[in-house]
Order: sequence, then C-alpha cells, then structure tokens
Amino acid sequence: MPFLRPIHVSCSALMLLSACAAGPPAARADAIAATPPFVAERFFAGRLDGVGTLKVVMSGATTTHVSSVGTLDADGTLNLDQHIEQPGKPARDRQWRIRPLGNGRYTGTLTDASGPVAGDVEGNRLHLAFPMSGGMRVDQWLTLSPDGRVAQNHMIVRKIGIVVATLDETIRKLP
Repeated sequence: MPFLRPIHVSCSALMLLSACAAGPPAARADAIAATPPFVAERFFAGRLDGVGTLKVVMSGATTTHVSSVGTLDADGTLNLDQHIEQPGKPARDRQWRIRPLGNGRYTGTLTDASGPVAGDVEGNRLHLAFPMSGGMRVDQWLTLSPDGRVAQNHMIVRKIGIVVATLDETIRKLP
C-alpha cells in the first residue's frame, strides 16, 4: 500500500515548520529574571504611544500608530482607550477592559474581539489571546524592557491555523 510508506523529513524542515506554527521564541530564564515582571495595569496606566508595522498576507506592510490612555477602576480593572491610525484608512478607536485575576492571569474584553480576552504573564512577558470575527484568532506577546517604560508587541492573527497577519510594534510610556 503506497500510502503507508514512511515519509522522510529532515530535522531542519521540521524546525522550520514548527517555527512557522509557533509564537515567538520563549524568553530566556536569565532575561526573565533580570527584568521586572509585566504587570499590565501598571504598564498601561497613563499615556502611551505605539508605532509598528502591520503585515497582512497578500496586502504587504503598512505602518501603524496607536495613541493610548489607560485608567484604573477602584477594583483594579484597566480601561485602555486607543486611537489607531494607518495610512490610507480612517482613524478608529477601540477599548480594552482588562481585569487581573491574580497569579499573573488576566481576563477582559476588547471592542475588536468577538469573545473574551485571556492573558497570562511569565516574567517580563504578557501573552494575550482572543477570537475575532470571521473565525480569526489573535495571539499577542508583549515583552517589557528592563526599565519598565517600553514594551515590544508581537501579534499574530490566524485563520484556520494559518497566519494571515502579523504586527511588530514598540509601545512607549509617555511622561
């Protein structure tokens, strides 16, 4: 039976395939220990400015600019209002509501999401995941700088498991 023949795949091909399917590489343990932990309600409180590059399959790359203002409710819930600008598109606004659950876990909502936002922290990295309309899933990894004033945001959007867009953004706290 020809369909039962073993398939030989090189290790490098397997590594390439697994790298495409996975998120960003895990942070090194020494890097995690050397930086402050990512506390979303601390980092996102106040004014922030984000500049990045959005790459959409079959559309190319475009720049993004996100102005944010974060406030905290008495119960610790983070309200993050964002104004998003991209060349050739009308500006738009969205809002996050992120509530800490303890032990580095978060839950919340996002006006762009079609379901709940889930978050978890490992050292200086915050991972956020949520569904979007059209069957898309979003994963974001935010890595906090040692001074706690900058975060690198790497976002992957997938549809039926296939990457359809990525965003790499630098988010800075403003005075």
